[in-house]
This record gives sequence, C-alpha cells and structure tokens, in this order.
Amino acid sequence: MNNEAPTALILGGTGRTGSLLADRLAHRGITPRTAARRGADVRFDWDDPATHADALAGIDRLYLVTPTLRLNYADQVAAFVDLAEVAGVRYLTYLSVYNADQAPAQVDIAAVEADLASRHGITHSVLRPAWVMQNFADGHIPLIDGVITTPSGGGREAFVDAADIAAVAAETLLDPEAHAGATYSLTGPQALTFGEVADTIAVVSGRPVAYSDIDQEAWINGAVAAGVPADYAVMLRWLTSAIVAGNGATPTGDIEKVTGRPATTFREFAERNAHAWTLGAK
Repeated sequence: MNNEAPTALILGGTGRTGSLLADRLAHRGITPRTAARRGADVRFDWDDPATHADALAGIDRLYLVTPTLRLNYADQVAAFVDLAEVAGVRYLTYLSVYNADQAPAQVDIAAVEADLASRHGITHSVLRPAWVMQNFADGHIPLIDGVITTPSGGGREAFVDAADIAAVAAETLLDPEAHAGATYSLTGPQALTFGEVADTIAVVSGRPVAYSDIDQEAWINGAVAAGVPADYAVMLRWLTSAIVAGNGATPTGDIEKVTGRPATTFREFAERNAHAWTLGAK
C-alpha cells in the first residue's frame, strides 16, 4: 500500500456521484480508482466475485455503492466488506438513502447500515441523500412533450445536487477519523413541489414546462412496463409515498456542515444544466 498517496476505490465510478468524487479526490491528494462493469479504471461486477479482489488491491478506503435496481443484496455487500477488511481497507463511506431507517423491510438498505455499525475492524460514514436533482436532467424523470409526470400529491422534496453528495463524500474519505460513525442526511436548501421544479426548468430553458401529478400505482406500473424489475416496485412505492404523504425530505444543512459552503439550489442546478431541456427536446 502506498502510504504517501492513499488510494480510494470508488464503486459506481462511472455513475452520478462516483465520477465527480473521483475528480475531487484526484485534486486533493488521494488517488481514485473507479470501478464499474465497464468504462472505469477496473472492472467490477457485484455478481462476479472474481472481479472483487483485484479491485481492492492496494486500497485503504472505499466509496461503497450497492447493487442497483434490486432489493436484496446485504449478504453480497457483507461478503465484499469482509474481503475489503482482509485487503487492508480501514474506512468506507456508504451511499445510502434518505430515511434509510424507515425503508421497507424487504429492502436491504438499513441492513447494510446495521452491518457496518457492527464492525470493529473498519470505520465508516453513511450518506443519506434525498431525491437527486439529476433525475430531471438525465432521463430518470423525463420531460416528455413539455410535461414532467410523477406522483407527488402536492408534496415537497429537498432535491439534492449529485455534486454536493460527491463533495461530502470527498470530505469523509479525505479525513476518515473526523467523520467516523457519522450519518449525514444530504438535501438541497429548499423543499420544492414538482410544480415548482417544472416552473424553474421552464424559466431557465425558455420553453413551456408543466407538471402532471399521476396516480402513484399507474406511474409504478409504467416504470415496470418500461423495464424496471417488478419486485423493485416496493422501492418506488416507498420513495414516492413519502412525498405523497407530505414526508418528503426537508432541508438539513448537513452539506454546509461538512463542506463549509451552502448546498446548491435547484435554480443553480437548472441554470448549469439548461442544455438538458433545450437540446433534443421531446
């Protein structure tokens, strides 16, 4: 292990937060090693254990992103963290979900947090982000014929910029001792309705944008029809139900607490990404 230049393994290294995190660490004296099924520094596949040991070689800290679009993965993750400890990893940052302790029992989010808390050979921090602003710019919540269609019941969410998540993750990996055992709920500075989001996108893009509050089950059925695994409906129902019930994420201030600067507003994010809604508009 190179003690002069610590190396961090970044799972999901080509994803929303992973790629941004890699850039931040590289500029702060930590060598990032991105890991993903393709397009990263090393190949990593949760379902191919043969890729795990090589990814961990020479690593002393880890950005842990669990398998996507599935409910059950705690055993896989625990086995990987076991391997990481043997390989010399002493600290990790886990990308969890806002209010993970309230997740449905069928979902392993809280189980992973509990497993990490029970370990003595490795310290950790937990990041619990709200809905990510990038959902509106990368097709997860598409703008189709000028309309954003998502169930919300008029509820609010403190949408968070993935760049802010990466900034917090960088601080935890740069100074593990200062953040050991911490759980940070990461939100934007404002709790917005989807209608307010649509209005902001309309202003920065210069095109009409409306919001349609669709029936929750109809939206979930549409997502499954589009290719989301059927059992993942449990997760989609939980995420949307919180907003519909008026229990969406509320601003926490944790981003400013960790980074020393305010969280990005949705208007700032939208201005930075206006091209997403003006180019190739449907």
